[in-house]
Amino acid sequence: MCNEHRNRIPESAYFEAFSQAGVPLRWAQGRRSNLQPKESLRIRDEGPVIRWAGDHGELEVLPWAWAGQGGRPVFNFRSDGRSFAHSDRCLIPSEGFYEFTAPADPKAKRKGRWLITLAGEPWFWIAGLIREGAWALLTTEPGPDIAPFHDRQPVVLRRAQALDWLTLARPEAELFVPLPAGSFTVEKVEQ
Repeated sequence: MCNEHRNRIPESAYFEAFSQAGVPLRWAQGRRSNLQPKESLRIRDEGPVIRWAGDHGELEVLPWAWAGQGGRPVFNFRSDGRSFAHSDRCLIPSEGFYEFTAPADPKAKRKGRWLITLAGEPWFWIAGLIREGAWALLTTEPGPDIAPFHDRQPVVLRRAQALDWLTLARPEAELFVPLPAGSFTVEKVEQ
């Protein structure tokens, strides 16, 4: 379940998205980080996240996955039936996420790798949480575009929904729904 995603989004796009929403975006602690585009961002890699800081968004670079029970990485977190009103919520910018399927040929060793992007959009947000200085993405039931590949999917938010999640301006139940059929483009890619 979504243990890899792509982020080659220029830093300026985050600031532009917040500017369009009429809200400032700043670097956390006033320190700019060296964001690098990543074709493949995996568990324990560092990636950009944005959290709410009272009257503005704060951009910082943190590792993906905090240590769970037994030291296992918590890289995704079920949203079903939960409230995150008292959690450290964040936005994870993404161009797309990868899902993997069993090889069509049983003798083949490599799984199929699929890049899933938001149709007609260059990038989107994934709802996430921050704990112990690391982040995890939230998951929900799969929509019709994702169900053939996995029984869960990230909580994908359109760029205009950023503040809805960070400030809980809309009920979580409205945000944690899979998008309708045709919302995603799925492309088989090489590993």
